[in-house]
Amino acid sequence: MNESATSGGVGGMTVESAFAGMRSVTPVVFRAGCPDCRGCFELAAGALRLAIGATSRTTFYSFTCPQCGASVRKPAGERIVELLTGGGVRTLRLHSTV
Repeated sequence: MNESATSGGVGGMTVESAFAGMRSVTPVVFRAGCPDCRGCFELAAGALRLAIGATSRTTFYSFTCPQCGASVRKPAGERIVELLTGGGVRTLRLHSTV
């Protein structure tokens, strides 16, 4: 059985028609602050990391301060987790060893 793709694409849909309604997307940025230097700044999703643990005590996000270079780790509640994951922040799920 040999099926070949037609020039019209799958089901008659072309690449142009599939992407016709799409617009460019503005990159997501997050406002953050450093407890060491007290700097306030915006970070792209790629500059943040989210670790989701079994409890609220083991769920946090982290980043490196662009002003002083300090490693910053802050707790992340449910709303922060929702915002960060929705904004494309890379997430690590921590597993219990018990």
